[in-house]
Amino acid sequence: MIPNNIVVHQQSKVLELSYENGNVHHLPFEFLRVLSPSAEVQGHGPGQETLQTGKRDVLIANLEPVGHYALKPSFSDGHDSGLYSWDYLQYLCENQEQLWKEHLDKLAGAGLDRDAPMNVAGKSCGSH
Repeated sequence: MIPNNIVVHQQSKVLELSYENGNVHHLPFEFLRVLSPSAEVQGHGPGQETLQTGKRDVLIANLEPVGHYALKPSFSDGHDSGLYSWDYLQYLCENQEQLWKEHLDKLAGAGLDRDAPMNVAGKSCGSH
């Protein structure tokens, strides 16, 4: 489903997606950033994910459409390689609470918190 209205709220740091059926979803920038569909975050296969930290204050510096199928945000931390398809955005909207809990659980399991600085040493896939 394609949103009929998209608003970037810089002050509250949320992306607002409104749909024809009246549903309105608010996806925090931090949530979007840590769940980026990019290979830089997701890796190139299971177990290759890079746990994202230190993204609480990230902003969306730019948001552009990609064809008729996706959005490409550029984040204030320089990350701009994730293409958020309409289906992926819908998935994030529908599963926001569970996905956020899973992220926080992964952080806790790694002994990290949301504000820990990113440690990227040795975590490049060579194509970024």
